[in-house]
Amino acid sequence: MRLVLLGDPVGHSLSPPIFRAAFAAAGVTGSSYEARRVDAAGLAAAMAEIQAGEIDGANVTMPHKRLAARGCSDLDRDAARAGAVNTLARRDGLVIGWNTDILALRDALAGMPDGPVLVLGAGAAAAAAIVAAGSREQIVAARRPEAARAVSAAAIVGEWGRPVEGAIVVNATPLGMRGEALPDRVLLAAFGLVDLAYGPTATPAVTAMRERGAPVVDGIDVLVAQAAASFTIWTGVTAPIEAMERAARG
Repeated sequence: MRLVLLGDPVGHSLSPPIFRAAFAAAGVTGSSYEARRVDAAGLAAAMAEIQAGEIDGANVTMPHKRLAARGCSDLDRDAARAGAVNTLARRDGLVIGWNTDILALRDALAGMPDGPVLVLGAGAAAAAAIVAAGSREQIVAARRPEAARAVSAAAIVGEWGRPVEGAIVVNATPLGMRGEALPDRVLLAAFGLVDLAYGPTATPAVTAMRERGAPVVDGIDVLVAQAAASFTIWTGVTAPIEAMERAARG
């Protein structure tokens, strides 16, 4: 089984070691998983490879999740609602798209206190978080209000940096990957955090919320959960979560 990660950038991604560990732990032999830095044309070429059976599937990361959705022959329900995919596979000669980010975020939010969900960001990850929030009140905030409005017609558009009392904050931006902080007031008013950003050490937001004793799901938790769902889509095998997490956390 030959699988790839498609995006730009991809050099920082932990997905290759996560999936290699999963293949080894699950006994899925003869499989490979490689990161491939691609532009829009490279994404289209890779999707053509999947359709031709030259590669078996792919994960898609920023900035191509929405573009990949438009190139699929069919989408699962969550991917269609978000208008974005992060997992591609071939079924009956067609390229099908899934959004396992939503599955991971839905599980993360299920473990959080009740309350509104404040999504920071305006990209495909933010759209996934809005779908995952389900019936909770949803607020989306981005530096560009027009971008926030485009994420979801159902969500309330909030002001960037303005706190929402009792909210579960979902950081769907890259802030934190290089040690950047989220707006202080937003975290001070929050009752929980789901941070999609990750780096060599805990992000400042994760550190701050843990010091307060608030519930936290960090970026590696989300990364492993969505990867586990992708693994099962491709292989039909239950993912070895513990081995994947060990690989992710080094």
